[in-house]
Amino acid sequence: MNSSCYEGSLAVLACSALAMTASASCAQGVPMANTDTGVRMEQLQQQLTEQSQQIDTLKRAVADQAARHRELLLSLGQAPRSVAKRPEDGVPSGESPLADNATDDSQRTVRVGAAPVQEPPPPAVAQLFDQPGILTPKGKYVLEPSVQYSYSSSNRVALVGYTVIPALLIGLIDVREVKRSTVTGALTARYGLTNRFEVEARVPYVYRSDSTISREVFTGSAADRVFNTSGKALGDVELAARYQLNEGGNNLPYFIGSLRFKTRTGTDPFEVVTDCVTRCVGNTTGTGLPLNLPTGSGFYSLQPGLTWLFPSDPAVFFGGVSYTYNFKRSNVSRLVLNGERESIGELAPGGIFGINFGMGLALNDKSSLSVGFDLNSVGRTRQNGEPVAGSVRTQLASVLLGYSYRYSDKTAFSVTIGAGLTRDTPDLTVNLRIPMSF
Repeated sequence: MNSSCYEGSLAVLACSALAMTASASCAQGVPMANTDTGVRMEQLQQQLTEQSQQIDTLKRAVADQAARHRELLLSLGQAPRSVAKRPEDGVPSGESPLADNATDDSQRTVRVGAAPVQEPPPPAVAQLFDQPGILTPKGKYVLEPSVQYSYSSSNRVALVGYTVIPALLIGLIDVREVKRSTVTGALTARYGLTNRFEVEARVPYVYRSDSTISREVFTGSAADRVFNTSGKALGDVELAARYQLNEGGNNLPYFIGSLRFKTRTGTDPFEVVTDCVTRCVGNTTGTGLPLNLPTGSGFYSLQPGLTWLFPSDPAVFFGGVSYTYNFKRSNVSRLVLNGERESIGELAPGGIFGINFGMGLALNDKSSLSVGFDLNSVGRTRQNGEPVAGSVRTQLASVLLGYSYRYSDKTAFSVTIGAGLTRDTPDLTVNLRIPMSF
């Protein structure tokens, strides 16, 4: 309550006192003109003194109440929250009916200086894909350690011979069953240059192990043999940038453009030793088994993409499209078991079209559940300008289920489980992310 309100209250009380005095005099039947002037003035003076004492008492009570209110606000660290008007009384709860009509400078200072209510941030949607949905605020950075495990198995049948009729083969059959396990630990750092633009760097460390169960070609052996190989080293470092293209809002999605560049810091697949003496179909002209597994792709790549998010409380719908361009390499050669290098020539991996979509549902203010679908179409590989024999377009599709829990305002845990829908997709992927904001 400001000084203007106090002065108005004093004036009202004084007028009331005078009116009550006059009424009392008239009720007692004492004529105003015939009453002794000194006695009347003394009575009026006494009544005014009593009214002043009552007003001072009220002022002290109001001041004490205001002081207790301010101490309560300071202890809470925030001001009362203003919410929508209640239909039953037409007054916003938590506000005075005179708040909107107040023009006094001191009253405006109290309203502006009050600390705003800090609502808890919305629950983080479990990240299913490589592109996060929420950008890093300006001047903040996020460190995200992660561990991913993937497992895949495939069967390969190679026929060496000729057929007399479709049901009769004269020759040898090479049957291989390959089981692959990959563990990738990575550290991702994101920094917000502005509220709508962020940069990212990702450094992975890869451990791979393959087990190939097969029978030797051209030996006539009926026993299976297991060929184990593994590899561990730094993976391909990635750099990315993302920019929010629009403001979004009610019934409008948010669009985020991204650009990702992948390097060749991992172990090159053409630098590991390949057993192409006893493990190649055709002995020297086929594809052999590497004695050590590579941890990188061996090619630079650039991936532009577009991600969209559409909040619809309590759910968030999201998705994206992308295209990965792999830069070709000239004069490629691989190292074979006998120490020589086999020339391959110019090699150009096919481009990758990607599309994904999903939905995140907030279970409460700390946890959320997400489900999504991811599809990547990998083009044919070309060697010296011509498609490689046996190379076809490959479809990689998987369905993903994620769960996120916000441990604190700065730390969250996110777990994603994926299942492959095609034979070329890993059968199982499990990814654990722990984003920490600073």
